Amino acid sequence: MIKLYDEGVFLVDQTDIKTASEMSDPGVSAEEAKKNTIAYGILKEHNTSDDMEKLRIRFDKLTSHDITYVGIIQTARASGLEKFPMPYVLTNCHNSLCAVGGTINEDDHMFGLTCAKKYGGIYVPPHQAVIHQFAREMLACGKKMILGSDSHTRYGALGTMAMGEGGPELVKQLLGRTYDIPRPEVVAVYMKGSPKPGVGPQDVALAIIGAVFECGYVKNKVMEFVGPGVSSLSADFRIGVDVMTTETACLSSIWRTDDEIRQFYEIHGRSEDFVQLDPGKVAYYDGMIEVDLSEIEPMIAMPFHPSNTYTIRELNANLEGILRDVEEKAKISLGEDVSLKLTDKIRDNRLYVEQGIVAGCAGGGFENICAVSDILDGKDIGSDEFTLSVYPASMPVYMELIRNGCAAKLLQTGTVLKTAFCGPCFGAGDTPANNAFSIRHSTRNFPNREGSKLQSGQISSVALMDARSIAATAANKGYLTSATDQIEADTLKKYKYSFDSTIYANRVFDSKGIADSEQQIHFGPNIKDWPSMKALSRNLLLRVVSVIHDPVTTTDELIPSGETSSYRSNPLGLAEFALSRKDPKYVERAKEVRDGKLPEIKDIIQTINEKFPGTDTTNTGIGSTIFAVKPGDGSAREQAASCQKVLGGWANIANEYATKRYRSNLINWGMLPFLIDEGDLPFDNLDYIFIPEIRRAIEDKLSDIDAYVVKDGKMTKFTLHIAALTDDERSIILKGCLINYYAS
Repeated sequence: MIKLYDEGVFLVDQTDIKTASEMSDPGVSAEEAKKNTIAYGILKEHNTSDDMEKLRIRFDKLTSHDITYVGIIQTARASGLEKFPMPYVLTNCHNSLCAVGGTINEDDHMFGLTCAKKYGGIYVPPHQAVIHQFAREMLACGKKMILGSDSHTRYGALGTMAMGEGGPELVKQLLGRTYDIPRPEVVAVYMKGSPKPGVGPQDVALAIIGAVFECGYVKNKVMEFVGPGVSSLSADFRIGVDVMTTETACLSSIWRTDDEIRQFYEIHGRSEDFVQLDPGKVAYYDGMIEVDLSEIEPMIAMPFHPSNTYTIRELNANLEGILRDVEEKAKISLGEDVSLKLTDKIRDNRLYVEQGIVAGCAGGGFENICAVSDILDGKDIGSDEFTLSVYPASMPVYMELIRNGCAAKLLQTGTVLKTAFCGPCFGAGDTPANNAFSIRHSTRNFPNREGSKLQSGQISSVALMDARSIAATAANKGYLTSATDQIEADTLKKYKYSFDSTIYANRVFDSKGIADSEQQIHFGPNIKDWPSMKALSRNLLLRVVSVIHDPVTTTDELIPSGETSSYRSNPLGLAEFALSRKDPKYVERAKEVRDGKLPEIKDIIQTINEKFPGTDTTNTGIGSTIFAVKPGDGSAREQAASCQKVLGGWANIANEYATKRYRSNLINWGMLPFLIDEGDLPFDNLDYIFIPEIRRAIEDKLSDIDAYVVKDGKMTKFTLHIAALTDDERSIILKGCLINYYAS
């Protein structure tokens, strides 16, 4: 089904695979053949430096949504923004209900509309489209690059290399700066065969994620989809696979394009934006994932990660064993606060689920929803616990479902059809009952991602599945069913899609790039400026205020989603929620350090002075830090770092960082991304760590930094590491944050 190559691979004429050791005479070196990948060509066109090993990328377009654009624009305004220098789309698909937080959310929307007018942007009102569907329909272009402040910014199937990053990276683009990274490795995803009826894009995506995530096979690399199997997939199918590449921890993705993608652009009235993309005659890849589409089965990702994958057949064959395994693993993440129970879902040797959701950038596509309609045609979902909600990803998709009759067929079954909204994906819509189990064609199933609250004693959980198997389960009134076991060969019909942009023409504000400097920005009382932040001091004294031993810590655990979204425009208000579901004592402890409420600091500094005379509060910054084994998996949200910063955080300490974007967020908020060797930690929670001459260490580009645990009148030396920083990154840390860097 999935094969990972353990060495570099040459791809000759797009179909002949030769490993580096098998390719005796390639006629071209591996280094030269790397230049024949699709990814290399696009990166080269967007690199503003003369060095392809150290890229300085300028993107063509930017995208944000309503829980990220306020902070981005506020930061850019503070740094001198006068006009958006490139097309910048502000969509409203996260706080669009305006239910949690009331006028707080609509104030953010009015801020976005007035900023689009003032600075020359595009504003997509609530309920019109989720951010990524609008980008596919209206923004994507062959050989172009898009940067978005949402982790699932992926348009590779359409020939656009797109990346999701924290807001500060978009600020840099708005201010004429670049996105600076070492040239990423490129891994081929070689597809062959074609999927069986009933197998959908989520099944293919989950199979790949399950194979590559834990071993880090594509971490911070570009996935390039090639091979004859690509042409067996529709545009919608490719898009559904592509958006889930984020869950592999890759940097970006790109696909070879063909007449199927040409038709996509023609349907959307943008045929001029199509570019045929293929790797060169001999292309070299740093690795290869070989996918036999014909062998992919309906998949399920069990709680609490998209990589916790099984075939539905495997799950049903070993139901009790797998459910007990999930329950045991849950204890690691959830502790003793709540008790997750899944084995009680077994009824007559079958798994009963309480909820199904098909939604968002992954699930809400036209073909997915048509398939759900076909599978449920003439059936009903029943009147018991099980419910099914479907969210088309845009109003044009919704309109076509009405026109072709699929919407009516769905409504007759008892399915609820809703407007474009990302809520089920981040815990602001369709939160299940306590201990309920939800199956979703969406992007993530992290702990509490569905909206439950550990601090209130609540827990529910999510498994990821394809829309087709969710529909098959709905047809069986909530009993888990594989689509391939439910449907006949002719169940799924082919529907013609006609894109109608009338709604967008009538509702979306498009400045056409013209800024109106006279436009006044709408500010609500919950839209706050960032508090002032200090430059990095000569020395640092850090108190450890949280220690997390989970194998991976998600951004959802660092700053929860859901109801906190109403405070994304209020840095101090949002910070009150930091780590609230993972370590409820974190905020109180961080504030004690920030506000100078710890009398023992005087004794700590006295101990330090015995070894480092002259150390005092005039040359030593005092703040907090956390330790996590592998923090930062998941969302691009910068607030996972900024909330720590406004609470007085100066660093993270980790064995590794789950994603490049979380490490970048730390740096952009002036926080040191320390690493420590795996093994026994030299410090405990609430211990103090002294780092002498930290400012000089950053200036001198040191990678190994002396630190000391200060405890019981003694100082115990250990070593912290810091991976390579660019010159700009060092400057940002020294200044204290990106805002200070631009202000200077």
